[in-house]
Amino acid sequence: MYYESFGAGRPIFFLPSWGGDAGEGRDVHEPLFDQRPGWRRIYVDPPGTGRSPAVPSITDQDGMLAAIAELIDDLAGDEPFALAGTSAGGLHARGIVKRDPSRVLGLLLRAPGIVIDRSRRTLPTAEHLGASTARGRQHRYYDDAEAQADLAFLGRIQRDVSTYGLREDPAIRFERPTLIVTGRQDTIAGYADAWSILDDYPRATFAVLDQEDHFLPGPGLAVYRALVSDWLDRVEHPGA
Repeated sequence: MYYESFGAGRPIFFLPSWGGDAGEGRDVHEPLFDQRPGWRRIYVDPPGTGRSPAVPSITDQDGMLAAIAELIDDLAGDEPFALAGTSAGGLHARGIVKRDPSRVLGLLLRAPGIVIDRSRRTLPTAEHLGASTARGRQHRYYDDAEAQADLAFLGRIQRDVSTYGLREDPAIRFERPTLIVTGRQDTIAGYADAWSILDDYPRATFAVLDQEDHFLPGPGLAVYRALVSDWLDRVEHPGA
């Protein structure tokens, strides 16, 4: 499985959205580490995305999670690590936390997918939607990522709720620094469903950013990076 690694120190794994690749997390987060040594940043291309080939034996989300977890085990070894997941990557991150929360230093969920069945998601209504910049950002990044992805492989998993969700609920009480960032204008995953998991994370900051959709951060980039910087401070100094 392809990944990009920068720096040295505590491992932090960035897991992209469904069909996204390493560039999704890298471009947003790398500037945060210019003045923050001590972290090894690892940006992952899950199977069937970016430079990672599809794996025919993976037929559901549990198989995808197992492949990502194996990569993390190989790269982190016995060392504790932090996790940052975007959209479906948030589901993968929560699944890894569920496997062994004692190994995870902190958790960042960006526009996380909480409810797998799209028909059951709580989404903002038209009266709450303003002008969106999502499509411009989608052209700049996501269209390129989609062009590299194995859409047939990913589509077979995504089209059925029974294969797109994890067989075991990833909910678990996690008492280390957590950040959950959602977009007020997110019409894909919404923001309200993420509130339902907040009690699982007693050390979580929860933010709903105005003028942001599922492809956040856009206009709120500075606010988003400030929130992530605060989260990293809390991970680095958990007893402060």
